[in-house]
Amino acid sequence: MHPGTASRALNPNARGEVSRQTVRRVERAAHLLGYLPNTVARGLRTSRSLVVALVVPDITNPLFPYIVRGAEQVLVEAGYTLVLTDTNNDPGRERSQVAAMRAGGVDGFIVATARWQDPVLDELAAAAVPTVLVNRRNQSCSFPYFGTDDRHGIDLCVDHLKQLGHRSILHLAGPADTSTGRERASAFRQAMRARRLPTARAVVNCSSFTEQAGAAAVNTVLAQGFSFTAIVAGNDLLAIGALEALTARGIECPRDVSITGYNDVDFMRRLTPAFTTVRVPLNKMGALAARTLLGWLGGTEPELGAKVLLPVEFMHRGTTARAAR
Repeated sequence: MHPGTASRALNPNARGEVSRQTVRRVERAAHLLGYLPNTVARGLRTSRSLVVALVVPDITNPLFPYIVRGAEQVLVEAGYTLVLTDTNNDPGRERSQVAAMRAGGVDGFIVATARWQDPVLDELAAAAVPTVLVNRRNQSCSFPYFGTDDRHGIDLCVDHLKQLGHRSILHLAGPADTSTGRERASAFRQAMRARRLPTARAVVNCSSFTEQAGAAAVNTVLAQGFSFTAIVAGNDLLAIGALEALTARGIECPRDVSITGYNDVDFMRRLTPAFTTVRVPLNKMGALAARTLLGWLGGTEPELGAKVLLPVEFMHRGTTARAAR
């Protein structure tokens, strides 16, 4: 067999040029010989590092591993290595990490840390660095963006609670410097107005998408004497924090207060009670972002600023019930 044929059979980007039978033969021989393709040499030939960086704001937030897994599967199949970095929601740390990875020669970025005003993304855009945004976007949205139909998702939550007889509904909004926080809060107000439900004092901005922030917000609202029978949380962690705060005060869910989450991370259906929430296709989001970036690196430049909003699904479980009379 010609060496070039064997090389193409082992290269994920070129194996379509040879038959499946040849690919299997070469892979079998490579396994027996303990051969590993030299990605460094391949990168030198193509002037690429074959490395993509994925930037997340908080690796302890359980939604991000799903995005990472979806992206990594696509990238590995294409012969790329994924490097993951966690900014811990620190803009300064994000700037230094992105700068270090650019200096290290990564081919492109998948960014899940976008803030509404984001100088780091502005710098990447000015330098024409191939970048795809996932889950969050910045105001200028100068890169392709993959997110979810938050307006529809929040509307489903409000409609569900309205059908159960709830009128006094509280929204725990994510940080106002994130697109997800802003857009879900806007969607909540619109959904409430469309059903002629009161919106005064109904939106509480949380400092972060964490359990602690959700609990703190509920405690603050209760201390102010504001009464409510249901909560639409901006994400699942805020919903869990809200439940913890209510339980600590002897307020039962869903008997006294109903709660909906957002994202449907894996453990939400395993809690007691299982959480009513909105399912988001996180794995697919990561995979689509990776495919778009690979196409860009392969010469197919995407439409800059294009937004793809994936459909969501309402999951009715045990944390919502009819409003107490």
